[in-house]
Amino acid sequence: MKTVRWLGVGVGVLVPAMAIASTLDTVQQRDSVRCGVNAAQPGFSSLDDDDQYRGLDTDVCRAIAAAVLGDATKVDFVPLDSVERFTALQSGEVDVLSRTTTWTSSRDTTQGMHFTGVSYYDGQAFMVASDLGVQSAKELDGAAVCTQSGTTSELNLSDYFRINGMTYDAVVFDAPEQSIAGFEAGRCDVLSSDASQLYAQRMQLADPSMAVVLPEIISKEPLGPAVRQGDDQWFNIVKWSLFAMLNAEELGVSQANVDEQLGSENPDIMRLLGRDGDFGDAMGIEADWAYQIVKQVGNYADIYDRNVGTASDFNIARGLNALWNDGGIQYAPPIR
Repeated sequence: MKTVRWLGVGVGVLVPAMAIASTLDTVQQRDSVRCGVNAAQPGFSSLDDDDQYRGLDTDVCRAIAAAVLGDATKVDFVPLDSVERFTALQSGEVDVLSRTTTWTSSRDTTQGMHFTGVSYYDGQAFMVASDLGVQSAKELDGAAVCTQSGTTSELNLSDYFRINGMTYDAVVFDAPEQSIAGFEAGRCDVLSSDASQLYAQRMQLADPSMAVVLPEIISKEPLGPAVRQGDDQWFNIVKWSLFAMLNAEELGVSQANVDEQLGSENPDIMRLLGRDGDFGDAMGIEADWAYQIVKQVGNYADIYDRNVGTASDFNIARGLNALWNDGGIQYAPPIR
């Protein structure tokens, strides 16, 4: 029988030492990345008509697989609800969590996990039934509000209503599909979650015109992938997989032109694509790791546009998710 030594990594959190020994070795031996995702959030992670997971979060997982294994298809997607997601990461059930999860201080310091960057800047909002005639969240005093358990949305709701001297009745569900069903069935007047999720849920209604998303954004919700603490190598791989897509967009290197860009004499592009220096060596992966990401998955604009942007049904403006030199705050350190 194998003895498992447990390590304390935070308040009330125990992680098996063997789980954090070398995630890269485990992934390479298994020949797949186990990625924790949302079961049903269109635009970020949901099954398509062919029972394949599609979305911005799932493409982040594919980018990691492309960097580590040279094959973006080598991902085992593990659907997790908002309550079980952290335990799944802590226990080693998944190698990375890419599940519309907000980066907060307590999650970063007491739950045995490290966020590796921000894949989508979001904020909490409110969706109400159109026939209520509500124009502002300040008119929601006494409302019944549907939300999800185990999320920052619960805490934000309490803060917002208390600060504004209002009361509300919370109607709490375990999963987003339950909360939208409760809203559609009239169990609550309001549904509150991240704005990106509300736009996706509105499209799931039998009659999307029955609901409207109010203009107020009441929180900061930086969403991004997370890994277990204690494995700096894996932390770097996941972090730089995201940064590679951002740098590729900034340099004009896309899925459509990456092979052509292999001939570029731009030093930044040469380093990105592995033609100058071996920046994968220190992470234990191949020199062309970033080329494989862009070739197989795309740059950040590629994954944004096809999942939630102009090439999708959502057509969500880039806003804060535009690059730093194009009016947004997405920014990646250089590869050099």
